[in-house]
Amino acid sequence: MVSEEQKRVLDPEQDAAALKALTHPLRIRLLGMLRQDGPATASELAVRTGESSASTSYHLRVLGKYAFVAEAEHRDGRERRWQAVHSVTSWSNEAMEAAPDGRAWGSLSRRAQIEHLKVSLARHEADIADGRLGQEWVEPSGIGDLMPRLTPESLTELWDVLERKLEELTARDAQDPRAAQVVFLTAGLPLAPRDPTAEADTSAHIRTDAEDVS
Repeated sequence: MVSEEQKRVLDPEQDAAALKALTHPLRIRLLGMLRQDGPATASELAVRTGESSASTSYHLRVLGKYAFVAEAEHRDGRERRWQAVHSVTSWSNEAMEAAPDGRAWGSLSRRAQIEHLKVSLARHEADIADGRLGQEWVEPSGIGDLMPRLTPESLTELWDVLERKLEELTARDAQDPRAAQVVFLTAGLPLAPRDPTAEADTSAHIRTDAEDVS
């Protein structure tokens, strides 16, 4: 589980410039890669993103300016290696909602997380198909979209319980050689009741109460 030292909490007023630096999609992607896969050079990240080394180097320097990344230990003296400073970036939703441009930033960050889920799903499926992950991971892996009815207090309690349980399991599996990195995205998005006389919902989706929810 992420410790307080590994978490950076942003204040939308005091850290407005840092938040603005993260609005660039490539910077979000680079920071995510460093967090997920460890230190890398601008050239290595350029290959993985399809960007030029000059572009990745520039955006890494911007991330470094706002203390999202820092220089890592060098394998040699030829090229700078970068590492993420924190494992998680978080903030208060209430503070973000009240800040200028805060709502737009919150929306952008959530959509970046959805994009991360899409990329992670494709990588997971390829790892299973190509044998990089064993078959023991097939059954517990999955995505669910349950839609319970909860009060604000119950949703808050659910987040707290989930965080405590994840912390417990992460500590238990820390030294187990079978443990693997798991992309675990969660969402709690209350929806207002639909007006039955309103126009058709163009955002309708197929709900899947699959039993592979982990």
